[in-house]
Amino acid sequence: MGYLFFAAVASLAMVLSGWCKEMPIQHARQEFNSRNYSSVINVPNGEKFGKWMWPEMCPDTFFAVGFSIRVESNQYALDDTALNGVRLICARDGDRSFMYSIESHVGFYGDWSQPQYCPRGVLTSFQLRVEPHQGMFGDDTAANNIRFRCSSHPVMEGPGAAWGEYSLWSPECHKGGICGIQTKMEGYQYGLDDSSLNDVRFFCCDRPQQVRGWKERMGGGGGVNP
Repeated sequence: MGYLFFAAVASLAMVLSGWCKEMPIQHARQEFNSRNYSSVINVPNGEKFGKWMWPEMCPDTFFAVGFSIRVESNQYALDDTALNGVRLICARDGDRSFMYSIESHVGFYGDWSQPQYCPRGVLTSFQLRVEPHQGMFGDDTAANNIRFRCSSHPVMEGPGAAWGEYSLWSPECHKGGICGIQTKMEGYQYGLDDSSLNDVRFFCCDRPQQVRGWKERMGGGGGVNP
């Protein structure tokens, strides 16, 4: 009985301290695609197969604060596809009581990883691990893994596959954070060599401008000296 009581207290403490991430997450799909963005960030090592799919955007005032990836494990003598999808988790700055997920198009293979979250702040830049084209008789996997940098500076890496090399870091979202995603996907190849996710790019949105103080709105210090 004592052990069960201690376990219950410990679980409650974890929830209250924010360690448990079982918060409501709703898939935004394309509901917020009219959101304005300030720039698009990408990396130069994406592979050539497939086409760019539809984008998905976080709601206004929401930014990406975490991510999850869909990865097919090593298939050994069979066809490998490695990274099949990237899912962003969006929240209002400083408020993670309700969140949305966005992911553009994803491949058919593998399982989603547990989400990883910035301890503070938002996602601002990324690296993509890509295996280059393996030739006519090779097994193409294209994108294998991804890393993100948070505005609070921690770097988070997905539990992806190890083929290929990481790119240099993408440009950074300087005035806000990542707010949207678009993936380049090769469609199902019907028994031929599947590579699935080949490339990804992200949209940057600026943070809303802070409301100016009343003195500034009145044209300076203003007022009458006592």
